[in-house]
Amino acid sequence: MNNKQPAIELRRVVKRYDDKVVVNNVDLKINQGECLLLVGHNGAGKTTLMKLILGLTRPSEGELQVLGDDPTRISSVARRGQLGFLPEIVSFQQAMTGKEVLTFYARLKGCSVKQCNDLLEQVGLQAAANQRVQTYSKGMRQRLGLAQALLGDPKLLLLDEPTTGLDPSLRQQFYNIIGEMQGKGTTSLISSHALNAFEARVDRVAIMKHGNLLACGTLAELGEQTALPVKMRITVAEGQTSRLAEHLGSYSGISQVNGQSVNLECHNNDKMIIIRRIAEFGDTVRDVDIVTPRLDDIYSYYMQDREQERLS
Repeated sequence: MNNKQPAIELRRVVKRYDDKVVVNNVDLKINQGECLLLVGHNGAGKTTLMKLILGLTRPSEGELQVLGDDPTRISSVARRGQLGFLPEIVSFQQAMTGKEVLTFYARLKGCSVKQCNDLLEQVGLQAAANQRVQTYSKGMRQRLGLAQALLGDPKLLLLDEPTTGLDPSLRQQFYNIIGEMQGKGTTSLISSHALNAFEARVDRVAIMKHGNLLACGTLAELGEQTALPVKMRITVAEGQTSRLAEHLGSYSGISQVNGQSVNLECHNNDKMIIIRRIAEFGDTVRDVDIVTPRLDDIYSYYMQDREQERLS
């Protein structure tokens, strides 16, 4: 049981701009050392939620605590050295070098400038440290943005579309860095459209639409809530598909039977029963391909489900 104070806690938080509600009665708790992925369509309220957590705007209703304090209070300003933020659009002074930019933010944040060289090396920018930012590619600016977010070994990281502009090898490097930070106890809130890239790298996923928090849980929990089917393709020796289909019985929803394979869908609770029945066929079975619901499947379910409710 986790008795620690949550890193972030929102209780029935509402944010309005004039008559428009952009965050609607959100209850969310993020534990210390947890990595949570925030997903939703453009305009879902993700960026506003981050602004609330950063203390850049106040909630219209509800209560919000970040690292045990109200982020808009003066007492919280002194604690901002414990927080790192990477915005979706990274913008730095073009005439400054990468090292000068990082040194500037280190002094602004009140942390040692000695850390700058190590961070530039960590994000792969050591060779470009003395080049002007105007010569940097989009991916290089993104890595410089990540380096400034990591200044001071923050307890909390807020990352908005952090892998934009990174090639596959650099994305892997980013995942490794976040994993290392989490190993040190850092809490991470990541907003991204790269759903499947993050699904195995985060503890929980929060899904937002039109300012509402539709669901929040582990991938397994969200899979249970949606009851999306597990899909299987069983390849057998020629002429054995009909026998296999009959043997599997009522536990499976067989969608296709052809010369050498059987395609089916089943509930997750029936998966092991079906696997055991397949195993009874022994060497007759040539291959089994199992596809469980992925995060993009779960996300699509919640988007369609709520849209149908709204239209009905």
